[in-house]
Amino acid sequence: MTALPSPNHCCSSSSSAYSLNSSIGFRQIHRNIPFSLIPHNKFGLKNVSFRSKCTPSLPDAVLMQDVVSKILSCLGALATKLVATNEASYPKELKEGLLTVNPPEEDENTVDSDAKGDGSTVSITIVGASGDLAKKKIFPALFALYYEDCLPEHFTIFGYARSKMTDAELRDMVSRTLTCRIDKRENCGEKMDQFLKRCFYHSGNYDSEENFTQLDGKLKEHEAGRISNRLFYLSIPPNIFVDAVKCASRSASSANGWTRVIVEKPFGRDSDSSAALTRSLKQYLEEDQIFRIDHYLGKELVENLSVLRFSNLIFEPLWSRKYIRNVQLIFSEDFGTEGRGGYFDHYGIIRDIMQNHLLQILALFAMETPVSLDAEDIRNEKVKVLRSMRPIHVDDVVVGQYKGHTRGGQSYPGYTDDKTVPEDSLTPTFAAAALFIDNARWDGVPFLMKAGKALHDRRAEIRVQFRHVPGNLYNRNFGTNTDRATNELVIRVQPDEAIYLKINNKVPGLGMRLDRSNLNLLYKARYAKEIPDAYERLVLDAIEGERRLFIRSDELDAAWSLFTPVLKEIEEKKVIPEYYPYGSRGPVGAHYLAARHNVKWGDVGVDE
Repeated sequence: MTALPSPNHCCSSSSSAYSLNSSIGFRQIHRNIPFSLIPHNKFGLKNVSFRSKCTPSLPDAVLMQDVVSKILSCLGALATKLVATNEASYPKELKEGLLTVNPPEEDENTVDSDAKGDGSTVSITIVGASGDLAKKKIFPALFALYYEDCLPEHFTIFGYARSKMTDAELRDMVSRTLTCRIDKRENCGEKMDQFLKRCFYHSGNYDSEENFTQLDGKLKEHEAGRISNRLFYLSIPPNIFVDAVKCASRSASSANGWTRVIVEKPFGRDSDSSAALTRSLKQYLEEDQIFRIDHYLGKELVENLSVLRFSNLIFEPLWSRKYIRNVQLIFSEDFGTEGRGGYFDHYGIIRDIMQNHLLQILALFAMETPVSLDAEDIRNEKVKVLRSMRPIHVDDVVVGQYKGHTRGGQSYPGYTDDKTVPEDSLTPTFAAAALFIDNARWDGVPFLMKAGKALHDRRAEIRVQFRHVPGNLYNRNFGTNTDRATNELVIRVQPDEAIYLKINNKVPGLGMRLDRSNLNLLYKARYAKEIPDAYERLVLDAIEGERRLFIRSDELDAAWSLFTPVLKEIEEKKVIPEYYPYGSRGPVGAHYLAARHNVKWGDVGVDE
């Protein structure tokens, strides 16, 4: 019988040389378990990525240690019994071997990397480091991960762009955007200095293999002979994605570790351009190297969707056409394009928000229970939802565009007042659509989306309106029409993250009067810890190889196949958008669309 490992024989936190991929099912269990208590990969725990640096949870760690100890104890007892039963037939050496649990012998191929003195390192290159996204989101996200001790021990960050800049100038630029967690201010300056010392810069063209070769030389200097893992974040316009990927793949890939590329949206403008982009990227990368990022999937409340549904008995039985009357996905911003008019006019609100952010949330909301929490099992279920959706027709869509407006003595510009936008532009800044999923769970339930800029407030939320209570007892006896006040579950993604359930409740007193009240989980009141930015979660997942919150190519194809026909029809027919004043609730047509499906938008009244 092969000797079993002792519970203390483990790989170290820096032995990521094995380039392991993540298994979300195990990750959810081990996330808060100290790395030293997790068995080595060679004993059967394959495809696991360890978040070894994050703060451990002692109760979980003790539980894992107890489990391992009990397993070893049982195996030892079983071995003893076997030997006692057949003692006469076993040679002395074999009996001793069965009764002894020793750590396995390590050959030179399995020795811990750190024991050799080399280890592994992660090199993160931000391509387009001088742009707004890099300055406002990516560098701050990386610093937050460093601040929380969630990055590997050995890591280097390189900025890459066409701008001429020194390392010192990059660090000065980055330092202006860094902030510390609210609960760890005491060593903020020290941590910033340590982080900035790991940031470097290389100037080069995005289509120059020579420049990327020079970058490769600098990366190797900092990797210092360690096993190198490299992550490239493409914070650049989509028209140069392929050039950058080609050069990075040919001239700056890791020779002995993994190479991964994060690609920012937009992923094309329609089915054809998206498919062409995917084909081009796959000339130089495998599918599992491509991480298509949709930052909305990293939002805390979007992450919580599956937990809310699959771990609470009260919700899962209600999650179907039998109890849900409609589902609303609402996105609104209280500002216009503000300097992004040229970019926005090429895409419009449907491509910018609905086809990706809202449709991804819809798929997560409506999917069937996955086989496991593994990334591929979850993405498989999302694809099934997208492929079950009914084609969208022009009659199912309302488009609008904001116009100039004066309010309180202040003037607000219209969309076409932006000098980067053509004066005759018909690009919608608002859209509402009714979607349907033709499967057994959701048949006949309208999923209403709306998204817009320059509206009355800023919000992103999911609203689930339930059916009325059969019999309507209180309407008959007390004249209270509960059909107009059905239960509603609201998941507010931003701002002021919250989950609340609207219920009908008796007003205290001698009479019988009902009102609507909220059972409210307001995150800032319940949890003192600051909620991480979505980019923090997604960048960390990419480093770990966790793909659950990234979009797979067939998922992208299914999303575009749903919206491409209606987008082409709107553009070919030159559908004129309904104009709405800056700061209003949007076009009136959105309310007629909802009424056609017997729905009232949940954000019209005051909830809180």
